[in-house]
Amino acid sequence: MIYQNLLLAKKQGRKLLAILLDPDKISLSKVSDILAKLHSSGVDYIFVGGSTVEKGVTNELVYLLKKQTTIPVILFPGHYSQITSHADAILFLSLISGRNPEYLISQQVKAVPMIKRSGLEVIPTGYILIDGGKESSVQKISETKPIKPMDLEEITHTACAGMYMGKKIIYLEAGSGALAPVSPAIIEAVKENINIPLIVGGGIRSENELRSAFQSGADLVVIGTAFEENNNLLTKIMKNEHIH
Repeated sequence: MIYQNLLLAKKQGRKLLAILLDPDKISLSKVSDILAKLHSSGVDYIFVGGSTVEKGVTNELVYLLKKQTTIPVILFPGHYSQITSHADAILFLSLISGRNPEYLISQQVKAVPMIKRSGLEVIPTGYILIDGGKESSVQKISETKPIKPMDLEEITHTACAGMYMGKKIIYLEAGSGALAPVSPAIIEAVKENINIPLIVGGGIRSENELRSAFQSGADLVVIGTAFEENNNLLTKIMKNEHIH
C-alpha cells in the first residue's frame, strides 16, 4: 500500500522524492532513457499527470512505465479522463485552495466509474495552489486563484480544513514552471498544523531548494519541470543529497 509506506517513512523521518512526468511533454520513445536515469538515482515514486493531456496518452505512458520499472506509479490527474488502471495508485485531488466546484467535487464524481473499475489505491489529497510568481496551467484550467505566499494563516487554515475533512495528504503546489517554489516559511507553518504527510512541488530546480523543502518539513518533494529541462539534475541532486 502506497499510503502505508508514506506513513511509515514519515514516522521514520525518511524523506521521499517523486518525479512528475507530464504525458504531453514526454515522448514515449524516451521512456527507456528516462527510466534508466530514475533507476540510477533512487527515486521513490513516479507521478504521472498534467493539466492538459490528450485523451489516451496517460494510459499509454503508464502502461510503458509499468512494463519497464518496479518504481510505483501514482496518478496525479488534472482531469478525470487521465485515469488508467495500469497505475498503482491515484492522488484523488480536491483543489481546496480554489472555490470552483468543478475541481472541488464535480471532477471527482465523474471519476468514480473509472476508479471503481480500476482497482487503484485511492489516496484522498487536499491540493493547495500557492502563487509561484506566474500564472500556472492549473490556475488557468481550474479558473481559480492561488493563495498569496504572505497569507500564511489562510494557507494553514486551508490545510487544516482539508485534514479535518478527511484528506490523507496535503499537497502544496507552486505550479508547473513556477518562478519561486513554496517558501520554507509556508512549509514550516503547514507542517506544524497538520499530522498527515505533506507533499511539496513546483519550482524546485536546485539542490538547495530541495534541501530547504525537506528541512522545512516536506515529507515528499516532487520535481517536474526541472527534470524535463535537464534530467541530469536528478543524478546530481541524489548524489549530493542523502535523502533516504
